[in-house]
Amino acid sequence: MTDDPSAQTSLTPPVRGVGALAPLRWLAAGAADLREHPLPSFFYGACFAVMGWLVVVVFEQATAYVSSLVTGFFLVGPFLATGLYALSRARARGEPVRLAPTLDAWRPNVGAIGVFAIVLAVILLVWARASLVVFALFYTSEMPTVDGFLAQVLKPSNLEFLVAYACVGGFFALLVLAISAVSVPMMLDRGTDGVVAVLTSAKVFAANPLPIAVWGALIVAVVAAGFAAYFVGLVVAVPLIGHATWHAYVDLVGPAS
Repeated sequence: MTDDPSAQTSLTPPVRGVGALAPLRWLAAGAADLREHPLPSFFYGACFAVMGWLVVVVFEQATAYVSSLVTGFFLVGPFLATGLYALSRARARGEPVRLAPTLDAWRPNVGAIGVFAIVLAVILLVWARASLVVFALFYTSEMPTVDGFLAQVLKPSNLEFLVAYACVGGFFALLVLAISAVSVPMMLDRGTDGVVAVLTSAKVFAANPLPIAVWGALIVAVVAAGFAAYFVGLVVAVPLIGHATWHAYVDLVGPAS
């Protein structure tokens, strides 16, 4: 065995550089997957919509929790969309595209995917606490209500709150984007451990800062549009982003060296 470090196999696979508009190509490919197998895809989107409704119902009297948990969709979405990645993979392989096998697609690599899910859950909990702190700092007398929430917090007089909330939330969103851009699809597809997947995702982020920033902005725009229709839009928005994320992974991560 040689001791030459350059001859040793890299811990992570090579990553590819892409253009700034590559995310539009991923969305188009995701839309094609959605058209080809709409029913199983819409099942996952409906699950997200139901979760949104449940959050609003359960925390109706705790607006700050509603806000943090709803926006938390962005943080735990990479794990919850595992079934959508499996659907796209099946289509790419020319296999039958059925819902049932994707419901436990995580099982072959349950250890790595499970640990990563716990990491995302911890980040979500920390974000929820940070969100409460921001609300408490700016709403010292009366919290906004769930009804008409956006109209209340988007008032010009709440500009400082919006800036602070966006900065804190943006930090958590950027963190999750950096560690999960390709992590779960890679663990699903290659059976890699969480460390390798996260390091690969970080390499992708470092090699493609502008395309990944565009991709993050598109995710926020598409999912926010789904929220705007009282979560009904998530039935389409979530599968679209989930399928597109699979194609992002295929485009960005090369074969193992």
